[in-house]
Amino acid sequence: MGKIIFYEDRDFSGCQHECINDCADLHFYFNRCQSIRVESGCFMVYDRPNYMGHQHFLRRGDYCDYQRLMGMNDCVRSCRIIPAHRGSFRIRLYDRYDMAGQMMELCDDCPNMMERFRMSDINSCNVMEGHWLMYDQANYMGRPYYLRPSEYRMPSDWGGQSCRIGSIKRLMDL
Repeated sequence: MGKIIFYEDRDFSGCQHECINDCADLHFYFNRCQSIRVESGCFMVYDRPNYMGHQHFLRRGDYCDYQRLMGMNDCVRSCRIIPAHRGSFRIRLYDRYDMAGQMMELCDDCPNMMERFRMSDINSCNVMEGHWLMYDQANYMGRPYYLRPSEYRMPSDWGGQSCRIGSIKRLMDL
């Protein structure tokens, strides 16, 4: 279980909306979001409806000035809870679309794709076990992309605009 509360103003004031599960369109509940409190669990929040656009990973904590902290506008339009996963982790990454070309399989974190595999262009992937975060820069920096068990046939399937991936890590102990 997870619980996230969105506030229209900074410092947890103004109108608020509480979520305990995925919500594909939050614009019915508030016009803007300037602070967030994650009371339990972890969430991905998106600046567009239907889990599209820029993504931000939030774990338990207070984000009193979300807009400044995350460097994005006050537009939060969807959120997705990240379920706890206690099993094994496995992901297959491909350098071509539709799970074709060179394949790399990971069961652990990779802070630098270029150093480990001599490549950073990932055009598709298959998350077979666990939940993962991919980043467009090495050492878990840059834009994050949340991946749950599924096939992702092209970068736009995970919300990416390019195929450049710098690092990837497992979402453990949520």
